Amino acid sequence: MGAIGGGVFQAIKGFRNAPAGAAHRLKGSGNAVKLRAPQIGGSFAVWGGLFSTIDCGLVRLRGKEDPWNSITSGALTGAILAARSGPLTMMGSAMMGGVLLALIEGFGILLTRYTAQQFQNQIPFTEDPSQLPPKPENHETAPQSHFQ
Repeated sequence: MGAIGGGVFQAIKGFRNAPAGAAHRLKGSGNAVKLRAPQIGGSFAVWGGLFSTIDCGLVRLRGKEDPWNSITSGALTGAILAARSGPLTMMGSAMMGGVLLALIEGFGILLTRYTAQQFQNQIPFTEDPSQLPPKPENHETAPQSHFQ
């Protein structure tokens, strides 16, 4: 996913930053993809692997799977990946990772609730009650079928 997304992004960026002319732009696009897409793909893979490891560890430790595991995993992943830059940068990355995952989890919950409402049991469609025949009082006065 990271390599494909990074490849598309770098292709557009390389195309836009290349000198005028179709041949120059296509060559610039290809060069940008060759140089940067593998790095973006690798970074995405490291982030995804670390996030999944922390998420699975939290599920094991806490004994339940809920949105807090993902939010905490995002924060810890951001902090760990920024550890070489110092504690202030770690805190900033942790906040960004936690907020980003909180937004993603919140959006997922809202989407699930919205789509679940579409599949709730609806009141069955009935004809207009004013057009129905009157209800019989007992079984003896009930209208008989014509097919008997």
